[in-house]
Amino acid sequence: MDLGTIGGLILGWTVVIVAILMEPRSAGIFLHLPSFLIVFGGTFGATMAYFPLKDIAQLPRLFRIALKDNANDPAEVISSLVRLAEKARREGLLALEDDLHNEEDEFLRKGIQLVVDGTDPDLVRSILEIEISYLEERHQLGQNIFRYMGSVAPAFGMIGTLIGLIQMLTTINNPDAIAGAMGVALITSLYGSLIANVFANPVAGKLAIRSRQEVLLKELMVEGILSLQAGENPRIVEEKLKSFLSPKNRDNLAVQRKEHEQVMSSAS
Repeated sequence: MDLGTIGGLILGWTVVIVAILMEPRSAGIFLHLPSFLIVFGGTFGATMAYFPLKDIAQLPRLFRIALKDNANDPAEVISSLVRLAEKARREGLLALEDDLHNEEDEFLRKGIQLVVDGTDPDLVRSILEIEISYLEERHQLGQNIFRYMGSVAPAFGMIGTLIGLIQMLTTINNPDAIAGAMGVALITSLYGSLIANVFANPVAGKLAIRSRQEVLLKELMVEGILSLQAGENPRIVEEKLKSFLSPKNRDNLAVQRKEHEQVMSSAS
């Protein structure tokens, strides 16, 4: 799990709640059912009207994705590709077919299968890049749902504010009624801002980051797969793929590489 995302969301809501509870005499006024219905119901209803229902059904899964760290470590993927390059140099590309059953990543498995089948390198790149393109489109849809929620929530807060002001004007001679109408006017704006800034927009932003990380990893795999097919030296493959990594991850890769060499030396 991504502790930063979870901690950030919890901290954002906690700070607001604690600030409200610091004045316990007035804390109850922040719980207002009509305002809740206007903002939460209106936001979700507008989102359902804007996007297909099958995409709305993916919201829980998308939220879980935002809370999770990326499953694949780029340094581990590079180490795996380098080992495959070493095997291909020793035994030929057809020998890689034995490793397909152990490969968990579907994209990498598909690329290696194309290479083993003798597919033209340009066609291999084209097929994998098309898959990356459609992957980005699917990711963009999930981000757009949360971005839309983040944009309409404050709008429904403003609708609630207008409703409260209209109610206030119709009861201008009744001070008690004015107070209740003003409560609707202000609390709906608060609810809309909270949904947008402490839920929808942060989740959309984190999904965008997850998407960029996954696309970069897939691009790394494409270069590695084509290097395998070209029969490049494993050391050259490693140096080429290291350009996708940050300096810290390059150090981690060097440590993994050293541990692998020690294991191979012990085995021999």
